[in-house]
Formats: sequence, C-alpha cells, structure tokens
Amino acid sequence: MNGPWDVSSDCTPDCAAHAVPRVPATVVARRGAVFAHTVRRALTDGTRLADPVRLRAHAAALLEALGIRIEGAAALRAGDGPGTLVVANHISWLDILALLAVEPVTLLAKREVGGWPVVGGLARRAGTHFIDRTNPRRLPDSVHQVAELLGSGRSVAVFPQATTWCTAEQGAFRRATFQAALDAGAPVRPVTLDYTQQGLPSTVAAFCGEDTFAGSLRRVLAARGLTIRVTAHPALTTADGDLDRRELAALAARAVRGGHPSLSPSPAAASAAVAVRRASAAAAPVPSGPSPDARILSAPAPAPPHSRLPDTPLRDTPAHV
Repeated sequence: MNGPWDVSSDCTPDCAAHAVPRVPATVVARRGAVFAHTVRRALTDGTRLADPVRLRAHAAALLEALGIRIEGAAALRAGDGPGTLVVANHISWLDILALLAVEPVTLLAKREVGGWPVVGGLARRAGTHFIDRTNPRRLPDSVHQVAELLGSGRSVAVFPQATTWCTAEQGAFRRATFQAALDAGAPVRPVTLDYTQQGLPSTVAAFCGEDTFAGSLRRVLAARGLTIRVTAHPALTTADGDLDRRELAALAARAVRGGHPSLSPSPAAASAAVAVRRASAAAAPVPSGPSPDARILSAPAPAPPHSRLPDTPLRDTPAHV
C-alpha cells in the first residue's frame, strides 16, 4: 500500500524490452532449474547468510545461474573509519544481487521488499533494514538507525530514487538518508548500475510499475548476453561539514547520472528493440556527460569483470519498489 512517503515512477512494464534476440527455450529451462536449486541452497543457510563471505558467494551464484555477468567495481567501501553510504540508481530487483556480489553491505529497503519472492527471503536473512514508507513519522528513526550503522563501521546501501526506473537517468534522489551520512561523518559512494546485452543498452531487466516478479524473471531468464556494470564513482566526503543533505544528494545524483554510457536508447535504438521483440534488432549506446567535480575522497581502481550471477521466483508480486 502506498503512503505519503512513497514515490511513483513514470516507467511501466512496457519499458522492459530485449535489445537482442532471446536465448532458446532449452536455455531458459536450464537456467530456471539451476536458479531454483541455487535459491534453495542459499535459503537453507538461514541466518548464516548474513556472513559477508557467504552472502557474496550466494549473490554471485544466483546471478551466474541466470547467465548474468558482473563488470566494474572491485569494492564499494571508501577508506577506514565510519562505514560508507552507498547510493545507487534503481532499475531492477537484480540491483540488490549485483551490489551484494561486489561487496556485502547492509541494505536499506522499503518494507514491501521483504515480501518479494526469492529476493525478500534472502534480504531478510542477510540482515536488511526495512523502512515503512506509509508512515513518515518513522523517518527520523530510520535515519538515526542508518547513522548508527555507519558510525559502527558498517557500510549501508540505499536506493535514493525510492522506486525503480527503466534507466539510470531518471528519478530524483530523495535526501533523507544523506542526513545519516552527515550525522556519522561517513563518506558517500555514488554507484551507477547499467544493464547491457552484448554491449547494447538494454531495459530487459527493468522491474517497474505493475510488473510482477514472475514476469520479470521470465524476461531475465530469456535474456541473451545480459551484463550488469557496477560503476563506483569517487566518494564524496562529509567529514568537513561543508555540505548539507540537499547539496550532497545533488552531487551524488550528478555522479550517478554522468560519466557512464547512457542506458537510454535513442529513438532508433528504441525502434530496434521493438523489432527484436518480434524477431531481431539492436540498439545503440548514447554517450553521456562527464562525472562530477564534487569533493573526492577516493576512487576504486578499475577491476576485471566480476563473477556472473542468477535469479528465479514462485509467485507474482507487484514491482513497485
């Protein structure tokens, strides 16, 4: 149920489209079987799933079962001391697995995520902190909890767009969780999540509007050459107290949206994607602007492509994240 703190997205399930032809049905069936087995194995770990080593291994195994590659960042944490507030754009339920496969962090998610098939169970066992967006009066307490986690040295990942969008360029960043970083004197690591298929920008993984987990999973299982690129931008420091949360959110949003290949297809690419739905096609990447000039704390060194990861569900669940 939506509340006054909820955010709505202009994106719908119609935004999700393959950029290249689908894999054969035999591959879909094999991926589905491997994914189901991998989910069962992860869930049997119970509370042990919260162990960082196990959590990262299970996230990577799930993505691999789906035939998904991870590329980009080798680490998300910025330096010693307080934990790092990791802020990323939100496109899909796969975003969670991608971040955890790179570096296990504590996730902050809306309460409804705990009820999602597969991902919800994993999130609960992994120690995710859930917030109730139907009750804004609890916001200060949520911010305080995040600040305490950061102050204790634990990194926390949030999706400040508050819901899913089909590309990284859409959706405003909400400012509340940035106050937690300021209160804890913790660095903020902007992260861009991009989805491509055989090098072409793709929206096939988008989980938006009234989409269901089952519908999204079917698309992902059929996706050919799906890759998630995790780009960790230079961290923003809050220790000097020169920024307020509005400025910090604006700098982080600029970092996430700039300095990476755009996921937004051009009109020609969009037409191609529609054609692929019927048989074949392609899209063309759109270059975007430079990365932010904000206060830089540190930048992760480029890393070789990460391991590959997977997914699989049981019942339909609305996508609204």
